[in-house]
Amino acid sequence: MVQAVVEYRIDRRSGVATYVQIVQQTKQALRLGLLEPGDRLPTAREVVEATAINPNTVLKAYRELEREGLVEARRGLGTFVRRSLGAAPADSPLRAELDAWAARAGAAGLERDDVAALFTSVLDAHFADSKGDA
Repeated sequence: MVQAVVEYRIDRRSGVATYVQIVQQTKQALRLGLLEPGDRLPTAREVVEATAINPNTVLKAYRELEREGLVEARRGLGTFVRRSLGAAPADSPLRAELDAWAARAGAAGLERDDVAALFTSVLDAHFADSKGDA
């Protein structure tokens, strides 16, 4: 049994429901290869201790991930990754290029929201025909 290293960060000011943030962050970890099939997600108790959110919120997020076929709950053992997403490993050369670009954007005086808006507009232009999957 492998214990995955995934730490959820909850932004209470984002306007995004807490359980949705957990789902989105789990999917991001799956896309980046930080979570792989067989890895165990943190227990609800571990997430609650780290984030001070309601345990039912964590369970709701995990149920959503299970409904999508990404994880499976094993009674008494925890919740485990069933399948991965995407093909953009965290150590991809593309990540290094994007990191350098983000550093240049910051040096040029852009704020985080400016960078996000610019990046999103480019993504929208390049992936206009594909459906987004948070």
